[in-house]
Amino acid sequence: MRRAILAAALAASAVRPAAAGDARPSLSPVPAESRQLVLSTSAGWDAPRALVQAYERGDARSPWRPVGSPAEAALGRAGLAWGRGLHAPVADGPQKREGDGRSPAGVFALRLATGYASTPPRGARLAYRVATPTLRCVDDPRSAHYNQLVDEAEVAKDWTSAEDMRRPDELYRLVVWVGHNDAPVEPGAGSCIFLHLRSGPGAVTAGCTAFDAAPLEGLLAWLDPAAHPVLVQLPEGERRARAAAWGLPEPGRLGAASAGGRTVEAIPVESVRAALAKYGRAQGAAAAR
Repeated sequence: MRRAILAAALAASAVRPAAAGDARPSLSPVPAESRQLVLSTSAGWDAPRALVQAYERGDARSPWRPVGSPAEAALGRAGLAWGRGLHAPVADGPQKREGDGRSPAGVFALRLATGYASTPPRGARLAYRVATPTLRCVDDPRSAHYNQLVDEAEVAKDWTSAEDMRRPDELYRLVVWVGHNDAPVEPGAGSCIFLHLRSGPGAVTAGCTAFDAAPLEGLLAWLDPAAHPVLVQLPEGERRARAAAWGLPEPGRLGAASAGGRTVEAIPVESVRAALAKYGRAQGAAAAR
């Protein structure tokens, strides 16, 4: 029954190619029906930090408007590598592989949420699954359940490695599933990619994108499956190079927006680059997925 619910959630969050006549750039991997976008930008391929900004739009013909303020996030300890998502394969640059310590770059649907609480967090609209003590995300490429959420109490175990979705710490108290390498799954191309909590400002991850509690809680309350939300995660150079073709928010400014009744002032790109450089130089000591 739970596997059927998960399948339904993934189907509901699936995105379709753009229809003929869409006003967005024809080469954009961001679906026309996507009205929420989370942009995660790092200083370079090997940088373990990112600045993350949420955006929304009314429809495919409308510009992206920033929502709230930018937040710092921890990336994989080795930075970014091209993942498998909604974008076409890219030959130039590092390629995401299992255990490489890199977070996936590209465009990805944001799937269901999991958490320790027995009910969804206040305001959350994504499909929600309780992280029980037996809930796993399988990261063994040899398993038939590779890159899937499974309940170890309900399936025959055929793996030697998996993520415990209910950890003894707070890192997975809130999790948003990132649609990397799941349509279809390619063994060894990377697994169990989430947005989750980080252990502290100096933390890095094994391949996920991790936040302080307030930004992640706000993001989870904002995400709406009816808006087909996507994560766009790129090094700054790739973001600027692909902004026009992919229809991304203007890379020169994070912009101004009304968020919760307050105005968020525009942030010049020079400030963003300076912050990215600072985060890119910082060396995280803790590793958490």
